[in-house]
Amino acid sequence: MIRRFLLITTALTMGGLLAACSDSGNKQGAGAAGMAQQAAPVGVIALKKGNFPVTTILPGRAEAFQTADIRPQVSGIITEIPFREGGEVKKGDILYQIEDAPYLAAVAQARAAIAKAEASVPSAQSNFDRYQRLVGSGATQIEFETAKTNLLQAQAEVEAAKASLTAAEIDLNHTKIVAPFDGVIDQTAYNVGNVVAANQTTALTTVRQLNPVYILLTESSTNLLRLRNAIASGEMKQAGSATFRLILESGKEYDQKGVLDMSKSVVSETTGTFTIRVRFPNPDRIILPGMYVRATVELGAEDGYALPQLATSRNANGELTAQFVSADGKVETRAFENVSPSNNSWLVTDGIKDGDQLIVSGLQSITAGMPVKPTPMKISDKGVVLPAEQPSSGDAQKPAAK
Repeated sequence: MIRRFLLITTALTMGGLLAACSDSGNKQGAGAAGMAQQAAPVGVIALKKGNFPVTTILPGRAEAFQTADIRPQVSGIITEIPFREGGEVKKGDILYQIEDAPYLAAVAQARAAIAKAEASVPSAQSNFDRYQRLVGSGATQIEFETAKTNLLQAQAEVEAAKASLTAAEIDLNHTKIVAPFDGVIDQTAYNVGNVVAANQTTALTTVRQLNPVYILLTESSTNLLRLRNAIASGEMKQAGSATFRLILESGKEYDQKGVLDMSKSVVSETTGTFTIRVRFPNPDRIILPGMYVRATVELGAEDGYALPQLATSRNANGELTAQFVSADGKVETRAFENVSPSNNSWLVTDGIKDGDQLIVSGLQSITAGMPVKPTPMKISDKGVVLPAEQPSSGDAQKPAAK
């Protein structure tokens, strides 16, 4: 009786355990299946082929539009320095005044020499006229030629005296050293009371014109050849005139646009680059000589698909990669070999078709082959991901005007 009771109890206990294990296994299997089917939310944009600008970013350095080292053209003692160091000067403003008393005396002396030379001309003229009337009848040919020579010498002395006066007046004017153009002036290297020499090697100060300002950009000859080949083959349409936008050292975009001023036709033998000089308006003197900047240059336009840079990366081979939503709703990684920069996007010409969904947000939580739940998004002009229904100032997918 006791034995039968024990067997029944054991059977009931084992049955409960088996049932519990069975329920637990069923729950774990259901949970695993649920996790396998759960899709990660991501933001996507639908790509459409269009004509987009082809741009490149070049390093550059600012340079003054005009620079003049100020040196004296006459010798003397500096008596006055009327400008404010580091301030603005206008063309013709007096920068230095050199003692002018010796030069005033030289001008007076030259004027006296003119008067003396002119006083001898009437006598020589009268003598020449007399011998001209008497030649052949009361004066010899030699006497006539002598009178003529004396007259010419008297007239030449007058011209020489006038030239001396002009030189003396020029030296007198040079005692006032003036600004050659509008600009900003450096600190002075000489003070009142210092003696300076004509055409000395040491500059008194320097004047720089900062509006407009030059930006010297460097580009590799390899990129130049690639661009020319693309234009020649018809893959890229050349812009009528290149547009330059500047990115300052602070990372902000400069609010003025530049124009091409000069491009060297010689490639550096040491660096393999050539120089492009661009002129930018600089009314507020934000750009100063010596600043390092980056310039975005619009070279032309090309048909393709624009992939926002924030949605792309590079693989171990250096190829551009991006994540797409495949036809079965999973993450698909694509690599692209031939890409061109286009403002804040990469321009791709193959490997994409209209309507392909590019993943632009949620990239950190997905891997290739993972199921995803796409939500339509858009990219603003500043590269910010926004919901598709939210208004913004512009869309990065907007193609360039043809």
